[in-house]
Amino acid sequence: MGRATYTHPMGGGAKITKQGAGVGENPPVRLFRDFPVPEKVLFILSRLRGAGFRACVVGGAVRDICMGRTVEDWDISTEAAPGEIAGVFSDTQSFRLKHDTVTLVFGKETCEVTPFRDGKGPHGLERDLGRRDFTMNAMAWDPEPARLIDPWRGRGDIRDKVVRAVGRAEDRFREDPLRLLRAVRFAAVFKFRIEEQTFKAVRAMAPEIERVSPERIRDELMGILAAERPSRGFRLMRQSGLLKAVLPELQECHLKRQNDFHRYTVLRHTLECVDLVEPDPMLRVSALLHDVAKPRVRIKKGDRWSFPGHERASAELAGEIMQRLRCDNRFTERVVNLIRHHMIGYGPGWTDGAVRRLIRRVGVEDIFSLLAFRKADIRAHGTKDSKTGPLDELENRIRGLLEQKAVLGRADLAVDGRRVMEVLQLDPGPAVGGVLDCLLERVTDDPSLNREATLVRMMKQECGQTKKSPTRESSGENGRK
Repeated sequence: MGRATYTHPMGGGAKITKQGAGVGENPPVRLFRDFPVPEKVLFILSRLRGAGFRACVVGGAVRDICMGRTVEDWDISTEAAPGEIAGVFSDTQSFRLKHDTVTLVFGKETCEVTPFRDGKGPHGLERDLGRRDFTMNAMAWDPEPARLIDPWRGRGDIRDKVVRAVGRAEDRFREDPLRLLRAVRFAAVFKFRIEEQTFKAVRAMAPEIERVSPERIRDELMGILAAERPSRGFRLMRQSGLLKAVLPELQECHLKRQNDFHRYTVLRHTLECVDLVEPDPMLRVSALLHDVAKPRVRIKKGDRWSFPGHERASAELAGEIMQRLRCDNRFTERVVNLIRHHMIGYGPGWTDGAVRRLIRRVGVEDIFSLLAFRKADIRAHGTKDSKTGPLDELENRIRGLLEQKAVLGRADLAVDGRRVMEVLQLDPGPAVGGVLDCLLERVTDDPSLNREATLVRMMKQECGQTKKSPTRESSGENGRK
C-alpha cells in the first residue's frame, strides 16, 4: 500500500502537531511538537477525529517520547467501538487478533487502534488510563488541543526513575499477572527502582505468574535479557519470588558455593556472565542457563566441590526449560549446543586436527559465538586466573583454518557415498557412512590427503577392511536364483 493511503480530508494532519504550539506552551507540548510523529499516526488520528471520535496516542509511545527514547510501537486509543473503527477505515487493510484491538496495515508497517476500556463518555480516556499497568504507561497525547494527559503523574515517576503501579497494585496485577514480570523488566531496562508498595504486591502475588502462558513469560524474560545489565532484573526476580515461580532451576543455584576456580556462587557467577556477554539473544540465554544443572551434579570431596559432567547436564536441562517456555526449536538447539561444548579446555598443545574437530563438533555457524560466550564465562569467574588469552589464540587459529577451507564434514571430502559404494562394492547403508567418517578423520589430521586418488587407495587399504558390508555376491543372493 503506497503513500496515497494516508490521504484524508484534513490534508495529511500536519496542523495537528502545530496546534497549541507557541508562547507559553508547556514542556510536554514542545516535546511532542518537535518529535517526528509518523504520517500513519497523524492519518489515523485525523480520520477518527474527522468521524467525530476522540482519539489519542497512548502507552509506550508517550512514555518513550517523554524519556527521549526511540519509539518502537505507536498505539492509539479511541472512544470508537471496534466496529466503528473498522467502518472509519473501511478503505484500509486491517485485521483483529486481540478481542477489541483493530490493527491497521500500511504496507510493511502496522498500527494498533484500541477502544477505551470503559467505553465512551467525557471521562472514557481517563478511565482507560486508570486501568493501565504502570504510571509511566498511563499517559496520553491529545493532539487537539495539544496536551499531555497524565492523571497518574507518570511523567514525574519517569523523572524520579520509579516503576509504580496505577492505583492499587494488587488490582492491576490481578487483571493480568504478567504485569508482575513486566515491573521487573521495566526496572531492568530503564534502570528504575520499583516503588515500595508496588514491589510488596509483586512479592505477595508472585505465584500468580503461573497463570500466564509460557509464551508471554518467555517474551518478558527475553526483554529482561535485552537490558544493558540483565542481572538487575534477575536479582529482583529472586528477591520477589518470581524466579522460583518462573525458573525454579535457576533459583536452585542461589547460594551454591563452587570451588577455587570461582570467586562467586553459581547464581552470582551466572548473572555476572550474562552481564559480560554481548547482548545477543542466543548468547544471553546460553549464559543464563550454562551452569543451571550444577546444583544437581555437584559432589564434595573433602572440603572441595566439583561438578562432573555439568556441561552435559546443563545442556539437557536448558533444553527442557526452553521447551517449557515454547522457544523456537532451532534457537533451542543452538543454545543447547553452546552449553554442551562450553568447557573447551584449550591448550597450546592442541594440533590443527584437534582444532578442526572442535569446529566440526560445534559447527562453523556457532563456533565464534561459543568463543565469545566462553570468554565471558571465564571473566565471570572473578579470580586472578580469569584470563582469556588462550581463547584469543584459539580464535586466531580457527580463523586461519577456516580461511584455508578446512575439511569439516563428509560433504567436503573429495569422494562421496556413490564413489565409496562403487569402489568397495557396498549397498546403501550405514557402512557407507562409516567409510566416509573413517576418511574424514584422516583428512582432519592431514588435509593434504583430500584427493580422490588418495582417498580411493585409503578406503581400499584401511577403511574397506573394517567397514565393508555384505554385497549381493557375498550374501549368496545370486546362488539362490
